[in-house]
Amino acid sequence: MPRIIRRRQLLKSAGVALSVAAFSCASSLAYAANAPIKLALVESLSGPFANTGEAVYRNLMWAVERVNLRGGIRTAHGARLLQLDRYDSKGQNEEALSTMRAAIDDGAQIILQGNSSATAAVLIDAIAKHNERDPARRVLFMNYSAVEPSLTNEKCSFWHFRFDAHADMRMAALMTVLKNDASLKRAYLIGQDYSFGQAVLREAKRQLGAQRPDIKVVGEELHPIGRVKDFLPYMAKIKTSGAQAVITGNWGNDLTLLVKAAKDVGYEGKFYTFYGNALGAPAAIGEAGIGKVIAVADWLPNLPGKESQAFYQAFRQRFPKPTDDYVHMRMQLMVELLAQALDKAGAESKSESAIDMVAAAAYLESGKATLFGQTAAMRAADHQLQQSLVVGVMDRQGSAGVPFDVEGSGFGFRVIKTLTSSQAELPTTCKMSRPS
Repeated sequence: MPRIIRRRQLLKSAGVALSVAAFSCASSLAYAANAPIKLALVESLSGPFANTGEAVYRNLMWAVERVNLRGGIRTAHGARLLQLDRYDSKGQNEEALSTMRAAIDDGAQIILQGNSSATAAVLIDAIAKHNERDPARRVLFMNYSAVEPSLTNEKCSFWHFRFDAHADMRMAALMTVLKNDASLKRAYLIGQDYSFGQAVLREAKRQLGAQRPDIKVVGEELHPIGRVKDFLPYMAKIKTSGAQAVITGNWGNDLTLLVKAAKDVGYEGKFYTFYGNALGAPAAIGEAGIGKVIAVADWLPNLPGKESQAFYQAFRQRFPKPTDDYVHMRMQLMVELLAQALDKAGAESKSESAIDMVAAAAYLESGKATLFGQTAAMRAADHQLQQSLVVGVMDRQGSAGVPFDVEGSGFGFRVIKTLTSSQAELPTTCKMSRPS
């Protein structure tokens, strides 16, 4: 049992609103009489992408702690804490479906997943069918990272909410920087061979053709996801092609090994990435990445402003190990928006054990939240979160605009472009079916 700390004492100390100790004081004592609201993380917690699942878990745990510190969710029957449970999908869609069903049987009302668009697609379909078949046990799907565009377009669902900018939005943000690189004449496209990676390459070619038709695509390649142990042959081919830049949506170990191979073969071109700012990539490429690795994100630690820096410092206080340095504003905003919706639906709840997920979804789709200076709003038409996006370039810690490094690597990302939520917004083709 964690040491009990007085709530008043916690609120006095710097950054405690976001600390784990805050959770321990408010938890089992004050609200033991009320059953928690169960959130189920369905994610790869073993296998080649285990580090990505664990990184997400830390983010979600931190957000849940913050909600519980302030009293949890207020319902008509009293306050209820959030409980975050882990379910290992092992990186397999069938396993994700199995663990989702187990989570629902365990009483989960919220499913969280996002590190694979392919998995997200099967969960969207399965949850829609479950909710129609068993309305007494309806669940919501909170997607923090699965960014294949169709998930909030032709595959959109009333039960699914996406909190990351989708691939087309991210590519459009990258293009605001790439299109102004007059020296760039040859590009190579490489990605993971599944729905997301395919979408990235498709949109890269489309936007290059529209904005920089003078750039020649000298190669494009899709590789097996999570199965390539050595990217040296790929990078050797890229170097031989004469490409001055690589455009990739690779994430996790597939990105880390790719940029490491680039260093090993002496590739001197640029990398335009979706996720080059985390999970070992900066350390893998080292000095060779300064001024050459560009990443797009919803937020970066070196985003100017006291509130943003306080947010990052609070996270590092909670998770001080360099290997745990992986924080995303969108995941924090996701839990804030969810808590708002559950508060409102819970206030109307007739049940002591379950909150009406139709009501929660209705409140969530019109939700808006601000956290540490960052504001985001859910778009009701397709359940795609609208938020600002930033583009950063890798540089040495201590350089202008780079007070913080990544994972103790000595390298961080300087913000070179900021897009408001309205600038980042793209239209949707969603035709959402809503419960009667």
